Amino acid sequence: MGGSIRALTLDLDDTLWPVWPALERADRDVDAWLREHHPAVAAAWPIPAMRELRARVAAERLDLAHDFTTQRHLTMRYAFAACGMDEAPVEALWEVYFSARNRVDLYEDSLPALRRIAARWPVASLTNGNADLERVGIAAHFRHHVSAREVGAPKPQPAIFHAAVERLGVAAHEVLHVGDDPALDVAGARDAGLRTAWINRRGEPWPAELGAPPELDLPDMAALADWLDAQHPA
Repeated sequence: MGGSIRALTLDLDDTLWPVWPALERADRDVDAWLREHHPAVAAAWPIPAMRELRARVAAERLDLAHDFTTQRHLTMRYAFAACGMDEAPVEALWEVYFSARNRVDLYEDSLPALRRIAARWPVASLTNGNADLERVGIAAHFRHHVSAREVGAPKPQPAIFHAAVERLGVAAHEVLHVGDDPALDVAGARDAGLRTAWINRRGEPWPAELGAPPELDLPDMAALADWLDAQHPA
């Protein structure tokens, strides 16, 4: 591993925080709102059925693989249409969902490490999801925010990585991409020419079918900050 790292791209969900608790909370809050305001829709579409509908929308609309937000909007419209209602209160439902989705609980190591890293390197968030850094409360630590919805291509496609590299104004081999997903983050970044760090919180073996392993296999964000400081003394 050679050369200096001049910038980082950083995945969000399941790298800085566990995403499933927030998504479950969002589903519960949406269901509670529906039960209060549209009980017939809530009765027809309890949480498991709504999740199945969302999965069906994702499977049928592969053109929206990069856009979870529009997928959810369509899911809401379909649910209401199935109950004979032409107009779904999409904006109100979206605010209920989005508010809960961004009430995340960061891993204990994430914020201290992010502060250390962002003080020395420009960091761009790079996500397929729809987390809002302002709502989460960590936007100040990021120079840029790059999302699949904005770029029109999700990880592991090279386009989203190249968009972040261009935004950062450095060469791809000078960027370290950090993330939890072996295929989307590590293999995707590697194939796009970036350097790679796997945040492997469960200590899992590298999936050999994905080819070359990451340059860094780290247990948490603190280990990443320590490695960066050791390789690039202030």
